[in-house]
Amino acid sequence: MKLDEVESSMQKAVDAAQRDFNSIRTGRANASLLDRVIVEYYGTPTSLKSLANINTPDASTITIQPYDKKSLNQIEKAISLSDVGLTPSNDGQVIRLNVPPLTAERRKEFVKMAKKLAEDGKVSIRNVRRDGVDSVRKQEKNSELSEDEARDIQDKMKKLTDKYISKIDELLAEKEKDIMTV
Repeated sequence: MKLDEVESSMQKAVDAAQRDFNSIRTGRANASLLDRVIVEYYGTPTSLKSLANINTPDASTITIQPYDKKSLNQIEKAISLSDVGLTPSNDGQVIRLNVPPLTAERRKEFVKMAKKLAEDGKVSIRNVRRDGVDSVRKQEKNSELSEDEARDIQDKMKKLTDKYISKIDELLAEKEKDIMTV
């Protein structure tokens, strides 16, 4: 496993953590809350974003306007069954989600959820490092790398790991601030 492959995998882990953070509610309406909602559309699991236009007309409302009016009920059902925690209301044309203000207790729950997602991201980065180190050790054992080269590559992987873990910590701090801001 090459160093640039390791770095690319670590960056993907950071990007995944960022997407997960985006799906956690803050005090205001945000279309990315619905990123993980999957709708059963003509027997095929389809992301909500590809079935409807999602807008936030104000700080406490999300509107979902399906491209196909027949999918309105499936979209409403998928939102109700998802872990978003919002109740859809349907007027026959548009689905509206009212985002209530968060209580202090609920904010703390969301911060805990964000910390868990951050830890999952860190674990995946550490797994990438472990796989990279195992690969380097195997190459060293097969005499493809000298002991010094192997140690040098492992040191570089350690620095990359620290760099990407600190990126996740920065994302977490930013998300915590967003959640706790009233």
